[in-house]
Amino acid sequence: MRIYGLQKLSLVDYPGKTAAVLFTGGCNFRCPFCHNYGLVTDPGQPVDDGEVFSYLKKRQGLLDAVVITGGEPLLHADIADTIKKVRDLGYPVKLDTNGTFPNRLAELLSQGLIDYVAMDIKNCKEKYYLTAGCEVDLDAIEKSIMLLKSTETAFEFRTTVVSQLHTREDFVRIGEWIEGDESYFLQRFKDSENVPFGNLTAPDEETMRDFLCAVQKFVPNAAIRGI
Repeated sequence: MRIYGLQKLSLVDYPGKTAAVLFTGGCNFRCPFCHNYGLVTDPGQPVDDGEVFSYLKKRQGLLDAVVITGGEPLLHADIADTIKKVRDLGYPVKLDTNGTFPNRLAELLSQGLIDYVAMDIKNCKEKYYLTAGCEVDLDAIEKSIMLLKSTETAFEFRTTVVSQLHTREDFVRIGEWIEGDESYFLQRFKDSENVPFGNLTAPDEETMRDFLCAVQKFVPNAAIRGI
């Protein structure tokens, strides 16, 4: 698996841990609010693997973990090889995924290669294609949801909330879909120069709390992240 970026230190990407973040290239979604859109459409030249793993080796005992994100990491059939190299250095691994590759996710979980999974729930089923920017295999999303619900591996669901894409009713439907006592986070959209659509905005705090109230009827552990 090619690595297209390295963030040497993050305090927010792995809950409760300091982490390095490895970025993969390419994605099967075209989300209009994506902060890593360059990695999706034109990732450029990969970084040198030797430098990445040399850095991780030097930081043993100082960094707590490694996060693998994208793009969509599970696009890459050889992702397990990269994760094994990271784990050989003693790091727990968190995976960020859009949930469209349940079989590959199942393989990693069954091999004990992942310590934490963050899966995006883009929207309710009826608006998933709109939020993902393309047609979506909802059966695959459903399989990944059920897989995580049945695993002993720590995980969270999360939704980036955009004013133009989400309503209160959408969160009622999301809550009905993923109903349970799992961790679910609503994250308020933050604009940046990397976002492909420049007319998107974030809901205000009052609206975010209203959305949270709607979903908590079905997912009591839901929370807002970043407010």
